[in-house]
Amino acid sequence: MALPATIVVKINLSGGASFGNPFILGTSQLGFAELASSVPVIVDVSTSTTNISTRRGRNLLQDQYEAGQATIKVVDPNGDWNPQNTSSPYYGLLQPLRKIQASAVYGGVTYGLFGGYITEYRYTYPTGQETGYVTFICYDAFRLMYNSNVTTVTGGTAGQTTAQRVQSILTMIAWPPAFTSIGTGATTVQADPGTLRTVLGAIQTCEFTEQGAFYINANGVATFKGRQFVYDAQSASPTVFNQTGTGINYAGITFALDDKTIVNKATVTRIGGTAQTYSDATSIAQYFTRSITATDQLMQTDANALSLATAYVQSRKDTSIRIETITLDLTTPNYSAGVTAALSLDFFNTVDITNEQPGGSTIQKKLQVQGIAHNITPNTWTTTISTQEPLLDVMY
Repeated sequence: MALPATIVVKINLSGGASFGNPFILGTSQLGFAELASSVPVIVDVSTSTTNISTRRGRNLLQDQYEAGQATIKVVDPNGDWNPQNTSSPYYGLLQPLRKIQASAVYGGVTYGLFGGYITEYRYTYPTGQETGYVTFICYDAFRLMYNSNVTTVTGGTAGQTTAQRVQSILTMIAWPPAFTSIGTGATTVQADPGTLRTVLGAIQTCEFTEQGAFYINANGVATFKGRQFVYDAQSASPTVFNQTGTGINYAGITFALDDKTIVNKATVTRIGGTAQTYSDATSIAQYFTRSITATDQLMQTDANALSLATAYVQSRKDTSIRIETITLDLTTPNYSAGVTAALSLDFFNTVDITNEQPGGSTIQKKLQVQGIAHNITPNTWTTTISTQEPLLDVMY
């Protein structure tokens, strides 16, 4: 069975540790982390790739985005990807943290599946077979940002917006502008505190202070959204999924009714400020106290800290049955709309999902995409879309 889209997988084996995606050559500058060396060694393994599994999304319990992950398996009849093979053209180049990009071409459009870094080469040579395999274990830039520390952010002055502070942090680590997408921040922040933190932690503090979003998209682009975007996104026209033929059909669906997203008490403290607490008595009576505490936040006033705590609780104080995931089978005949949706949907895109259940009941939810996972073999391709209720019910 032919796959609906053409898979492209490229690896850059060049040079040393650097941030960014190197696959747009010609716009890069040496010393700014886009080209790893003056002679890039970029290898196309598309035709030898036998499996791709990717996962990107938001952790419900931690209420923040996780590092994107990918596992890519390549058949290796010549032993080129065996790190111990001294005859390999790549001998000595197979090092951790080399850059990798997986994409899909459909209808003349190239869609990103994963952009990140190889953290491990798992080479296998099955007994009785003459062909070896290498599996690339990959993570996006979150992993590198988590393993890198920062003390004082250059240019981190008082009065910046959260978006400007995130940009200052990315500039400081020489993250390439071509792979940066920074929205508009609504909250102004204090001067950088100059404490030892991970790069990712420094950015995620800005993210929480803003009640925005920071993640690495499927093309490897570091993306920051302000809370106005987060709030407005729920009003966008949805992609419709159902079983009646008036929307895109899906192959599987999962439901959840749990307490993972409930928060009915929030205490937020800015640096140098007084703890600001908001709680909802009705929710506490229904679900017991479900609290979060956020300290050392960057907003400039206690009033803004209280507004954040209030909006956070008002957006999470209740729960109901939710559609947690839907799965699309991209090899379904005449499935152009489904393939396009699987490849183009990203975080904060809205979806309208209807499910007709046994006994005649129907559940319909308008939700936001907050996770995408692809599982691709030579003959199969499934995409699982994870959803959530809007992250911000009230704007402040």
